[in-house]
Amino acid sequence: MSAARTGPRNRSDAAERWRTSRARVWMAWSAVLLAGLAFWSPAAAQEPPPKPSLSLPLVDGLSGGPENWTSPEGLSSTLQVMLLLTVLSLAPAIVLMTTCFVRIVVVLGLLRQALGTQNLPPSQVITALALFMTLFIMAPVWKQVYQGAVVPYTNHQISLQQAWDAGTRPIHRFMSLQIERCDNSDDVWLFLNYTPGRPAPASYDDVPLEVLVPAFMLSELKTAFIIGFQIYLPFLILDMVVSSVMVSMGMLMLPPVMISLPLKLLLFVLLDGWHLVVGMLMESFQPFT
Repeated sequence: MSAARTGPRNRSDAAERWRTSRARVWMAWSAVLLAGLAFWSPAAAQEPPPKPSLSLPLVDGLSGGPENWTSPEGLSSTLQVMLLLTVLSLAPAIVLMTTCFVRIVVVLGLLRQALGTQNLPPSQVITALALFMTLFIMAPVWKQVYQGAVVPYTNHQISLQQAWDAGTRPIHRFMSLQIERCDNSDDVWLFLNYTPGRPAPASYDDVPLEVLVPAFMLSELKTAFIIGFQIYLPFLILDMVVSSVMVSMGMLMLPPVMISLPLKLLLFVLLDGWHLVVGMLMESFQPFT
């Protein structure tokens, strides 16, 4: 009972000593001094830094109005921006159309239809396989483009026009090699005949890029369908044999696909079909050196 009665009194005595102590007085005066210094500090120190103003050419271009926008200088800059956005939006398609991607993805798509597995492998898998094979085949070409055009241009050693010429030269040579390998030079002459006034080229180096690109796409599609037919034919024969056997056995109500599909998958696995198809595709391209 005595300890309970003396506890609050001891705490009140300690609080009284703290209120009258010198340390509390010094802390109070220090807080007042810091508040006064913060209040009387210069106002410029509290103002945020000034925001950078817009550049004068941009302000002049925006404030010029329609007359300035339709002037030759304004129209030239507008067309440059529009062409740049167009090229950037079409860049993936241009890259894919000037590589071996078209042939590979068409052949793999025909292989899936020949197997009759509907959506197996999925389209994402086929596209990914075609992309990785394209990266493997096009690696020497893009290496020459990087070393001959990108590196000198980033080091300010050549101009933009020289970088364009040096960068398109390996791609031009790759497309020429594939057209010549597949013996599809007639596709080049098909487009050359629709460019009157142009002299006949002596070699593929003289063929302009706007003629070589569509000719290369036609050549790739033609070659892809030829390879696809060679892959499709054994599976078609197997389907015909299974269908004939089922008709001769009187099994007319059972779809032949249910019998031929497991047989085709078994045949494809036993022959290591993926290895054969990928090997056929790799051998169909002319090596780039």
